[in-house]
Amino acid sequence: MQTTPTHPAKQPAAPAAALTDDNKSLSLRINGRAYAFDGDETMPLLWYLRDVLRLTGTKFGCGIGACGACTVLIDGKAQRACMTPVKAASKREVTTIEGLAGNELHPLQQAWIEIDVPQCGYCQAGQIMAAADLLKRNPNPNDDEIGRISNLCRCGTYPRIRKAIRRAAEIGKERAAREGGKS
Repeated sequence: MQTTPTHPAKQPAAPAAALTDDNKSLSLRINGRAYAFDGDETMPLLWYLRDVLRLTGTKFGCGIGACGACTVLIDGKAQRACMTPVKAASKREVTTIEGLAGNELHPLQQAWIEIDVPQCGYCQAGQIMAAADLLKRNPNPNDDEIGRISNLCRCGTYPRIRKAIRRAAEIGKERAAREGGKS
């Protein structure tokens, strides 16, 4: 049984909805909520998300930024949370898999379900977050562009991942057309 290691640095205080008056606190915005952080600024963002906020959808994979299981969006761009110190996320918008959906599933989440992408599922949150960055930059990517996503899937579900990203692009277009028709 593999366990997720805990960061050896000082653990931060429990998250607060409002910032303290302490100038040492960092201002964090995660999934639309504000938090104050007064712990070790070099702690990987991954540990803060998982161990403090209990947002466990972001996974620990390799710890060296190679596999992508820990991918989150920072200001809309995919980044590896295991390699990103908490300080680097200060005053920026962090989105995890838990914060991706709005009133309805994100097109990627819907497509992942329709296509039945996961096998073990461990990498899937990171895959979805990397794909969200891609679709934001290019709403109609081709297979070569999709193939440049560097997240690893140990189960090899890449054909379903590509199919789901293409399907998510279609869902996005369908939603835009539907919302464009509402006047």
